Amino acid sequence: MSDTLRCSVVIPTYDRATLLGHTLAALARQSLPRTQFEVLVADDGSTDNTADVVAGFRDRLDVTYLRQEHDGVGAGRARNMGIGAARGDVCVMIDSGVLPHSGCLAAHVAAHDAAPGPVAVIGYVYGFSLDGDDAELEQLIDVHDADATIERMAAEPLHGDVRDLFYRRYDDDFADLPAPWVMFWTCNVSARTAQLRDVGMFDEHFRTWGGEDLDLAYRLHCADARFVLDRAASSVHVPHKKNFEASLASAHGNYQYMITKYQSPLMPLLLATPTINPFNINDVIPVLDLPPDAGKSDRKQADA
Repeated sequence: MSDTLRCSVVIPTYDRATLLGHTLAALARQSLPRTQFEVLVADDGSTDNTADVVAGFRDRLDVTYLRQEHDGVGAGRARNMGIGAARGDVCVMIDSGVLPHSGCLAAHVAAHDAAPGPVAVIGYVYGFSLDGDDAELEQLIDVHDADATIERMAAEPLHGDVRDLFYRRYDDDFADLPAPWVMFWTCNVSARTAQLRDVGMFDEHFRTWGGEDLDLAYRLHCADARFVLDRAASSVHVPHKKNFEASLASAHGNYQYMITKYQSPLMPLLLATPTINPFNINDVIPVLDLPPDAGKSDRKQADA
């Protein structure tokens, strides 16, 4: 790893050139010096002007454009391209359309520097919802000024991170819960590059939406990473339409795959959604008298 390159920002993308441009512009305004981070745009075979958008930032960012053919593997394989090429000690994973606060990358790096061991850092994402369709929120967002947008949204409790349901339930210090990994959603997270590689990165057997981030998070958990929320590593999610019901249906097959893959007593709980879900699963585990560290063993790496 480089002595000065503190982090690598990995952004998977597919036909979201406009949203990607907003994300890159916010990265160009980071307080972390430009010489201390790189940006890796991992394109899953876009058919729009994504490559041109990336090229337009080469005078403001240390940015590399990586491209794969769109063959159904999707974001997991795209992220692996970025992680595999990363030169920074820490990989920060951010989605297209997520606008990081100017202090976001510095906060991610500081969280890793301060930790005595490996951590998986979860950044706070204002405006992050499950359906992504919020006309009122669109009026609050200035895509050219993430900091001012976040300041406005922090004063308006209606537009926080959807995971606030979890954070209020367990407070911000939830690393010792039996399943802290259920909140590691890769729109704004980070982990040590070496550890991501050691645990096998993203499992490219996933072919549909849902679960690939939890799958990686579970392996980080098994490798003794502590999950921490860092509100200073904040960002704002630009709304775009999603179909939550369709996404949930596609995730069920992936959860079944994880049940078979890990043989952990925790994994079948994922199929009980929405009755049991990431926001309450840590309450259910002790009720069912499952082992507190179920699945956390001397198996540091699962075969992808």
